[in-house]
Amino acid sequence: MKFVRVPAGEFMMGSDETPDVLARSYPQYESKRLADLADEAPVHPVRITQSFFLGQHEVTLGQFRKFIAASGYTPESIADGTGGYGYNAAYDPSTTARGDAFEGRDPKYSWRNPGFAQDDSHPVLNVTWNDAVAMSQWLSQHEGKTYRLPTEAEWEYACRAGTSTRYYSGNDPRSLLQIANTFDGDAAKNWPAWQPYALEGHDGYAFTAPVGSFRPNSFGLYDMLGNAWEWTADWHDENYYAKSPLVDPQGPADGSVRVRRGGSWHTWSLYARCSYRNWNSAQTRYTLVGMRLLRELSDTDL
Repeated sequence: MKFVRVPAGEFMMGSDETPDVLARSYPQYESKRLADLADEAPVHPVRITQSFFLGQHEVTLGQFRKFIAASGYTPESIADGTGGYGYNAAYDPSTTARGDAFEGRDPKYSWRNPGFAQDDSHPVLNVTWNDAVAMSQWLSQHEGKTYRLPTEAEWEYACRAGTSTRYYSGNDPRSLLQIANTFDGDAAKNWPAWQPYALEGHDGYAFTAPVGSFRPNSFGLYDMLGNAWEWTADWHDENYYAKSPLVDPQGPADGSVRVRRGGSWHTWSLYARCSYRNWNSAQTRYTLVGMRLLRELSDTDL
């Protein structure tokens, strides 16, 4: 894996845009969706005191495959026998109680099979938070360096890369077409009912894209938005920002769900903003969720 050194620094974390302001840029969204973003506030200063190395790309299918072969680790979607989620053109979300966009859990779906073709250059999917931690721990033991998931603050700081706009490409949702693989005209072909939420335009990919296919941010990091959701280390607490410490916040001491960030190839533009927060249990595996690893500086890096 290639890593990029992210410098220490300070930024304003979160978003204080009101539903009325957001409605002007996202008129197709119901008011409840715009109101359900309160956990992004208040905007607050965060100081990252130590530089760190962050994966230049999301962990790829090929890299995860090598980890499995070398470590003998069994991912949760296989270990518990329940599988993951996947795309099935014949599956109808309206026939299920949750109305989920994807079929699952099913043993036929796992990190090996999200229901569509991928090669080793695409981001690995259907990995749980526990799978991501297991990979980081094995790498730490194998290489004698400390690998881990980024904190939520480290992730947003690295994603913004000095910007304060909705996306590191600006405020216009259409700017995502240049930097991210999200839900646009290509993906919407498979979900015609959600066409109103699709970006007007085409990024060239109906499903995942090879990592690094779009323009990086100013830190040299690719796909911080889109392609695959990325697990962070933090528990989720919708009120945490009001009490978050200024210096190197580590997130709540406990909780029931872990934060994931950045959106995916199937994510609507509202939910692909740098400040947007989502969460799942540590055992969740999904055809949109992958990971990106952080490596702490060692004595030889100083």
